[in-house]
Amino acid sequence: MKGYVGLTFDDGPTELTEALLRALVSVGARATMFNLGAQVEKLPHLVRAEADAGMWLGNHSATHRHLPVLSEHELLRELDSTQQSLSRVSGTTPSLFRPPYGEADDRIRSAAARMGLIEVLWTADSRDWAGAGPEEIVKASDDLEPGGILLLHDGLEATVEAVPRLVARLAERGLSPGRIAFTSREIPAIGRYFHAMATA
Repeated sequence: MKGYVGLTFDDGPTELTEALLRALVSVGARATMFNLGAQVEKLPHLVRAEADAGMWLGNHSATHRHLPVLSEHELLRELDSTQQSLSRVSGTTPSLFRPPYGEADDRIRSAAARMGLIEVLWTADSRDWAGAGPEEIVKASDDLEPGGILLLHDGLEATVEAVPRLVARLAERGLSPGRIAFTSREIPAIGRYFHAMATA
């Protein structure tokens, strides 16, 4: 293998989470699930299913609001309540955080850091959120380099359908899905930098 890349799925859990997990498990792939606190409370059994399937869990805020416009109290509630929900339901406390829409400023990053959270953006966008079909989603992975991170979403049939071919396409390039960890390197993304990359 040449290296590892991070497959990340935002906005779960959803009614398609079980299908997504089956697709990932069928090809021996692990991914990071950036879950919403409100969805965790609504569908806790699916969060447990994610953990049981070997997926890594991340904090995607409670309700997917635009965090930069929130008061300090609202911001902390969005992050902390999701940490508590995920910890209670899964038995593990997340160390990864993805701000909704990729929107974060120094205040948000500082709040996340105080909770022990690493901000995770992405280096390639599948554009599944914009209606990309399975073939487009698979092709988006061609933009990934070792250590890179792909933005995907839970709850979309095209994304579930794309998973087996996506993992096969990565394997052809010597890339394997891995976990996401902190790096001191500055990783460029959406006009700024973050400090996370995929590893073994």
